[in-house]
Amino acid sequence: MTRELRKAPRIAATDLHPDDRAPSGWMRMREMAWQLPRLLSSVGPIEPEGPKSGPPALVLPGFMASDRSTRQLRLALGRHGWHTHPWMLGHNRGASLELHERMCERIAAVGNGEKVLLVGWSLGGLYARELARACPDKVRAVVTLASPFAGDLKTNNNVRWLYERVAGHPVDDAPFPRIEDKPPVPTIAFYSRRDGIIAPRAGCGDERHCDAAIEIDTHHMGFAVWRPALSRIMLHLGDFLEAVEGRLPTPENEHAVRTARLKAARREAAPKPA
Repeated sequence: MTRELRKAPRIAATDLHPDDRAPSGWMRMREMAWQLPRLLSSVGPIEPEGPKSGPPALVLPGFMASDRSTRQLRLALGRHGWHTHPWMLGHNRGASLELHERMCERIAAVGNGEKVLLVGWSLGGLYARELARACPDKVRAVVTLASPFAGDLKTNNNVRWLYERVAGHPVDDAPFPRIEDKPPVPTIAFYSRRDGIIAPRAGCGDERHCDAAIEIDTHHMGFAVWRPALSRIMLHLGDFLEAVEGRLPTPENEHAVRTARLKAARREAAPKPA
């Protein structure tokens, strides 16, 4: 029997749980202000990061973002042994069939016969989930960072109006489907209650949506640029893949991974300032 895939239900905004509601416009403004001084971290070459012998990873940027916005994220993956590639498709202006085809081609090129780790920030995470559904034989795992994959896109984020203006279609009626069910590959979601763009539950869902969900204390923009958050994400990602695959995800960089885990454990154990 073929299982019917679930699409996001439509619920009146007044009936939503607070964790399902989009953050306020004020929080969106705070996100923008927090991001501005960190734009300098995006300066640098747009090229693959990490050891060439490492397993392939592909980073998909958020809405209106580009590869420059995800440079710190790619560098973090590279430090943990991944040969991490930019998507090389310009600014992310919303979903389209042409974009879907080009991303599938990009996965094949990056993987070169190997399965690719897909890491999607914000809207890029929604793409990653659907790409894993379209070509599961080419995708090793999916990582979503502050991506609104659960719930109603009309109410779980506060940039719907901008998306619809730029992309040219309703946010909940993209040219390729958005299915809430978990993709057919290992899937881990990272989310934050301090996110100023999407609702907390939109980014974590439940066991129907992903295999694991980890809360990170950062802003929406911090998932792409804030190094302390990226370090925590890398450690959780390594633990997740080691658990589902039974081995370190980047064995050629085992020493660096072990050292990073030890440093993180020491930071967690250190007394916090009052």
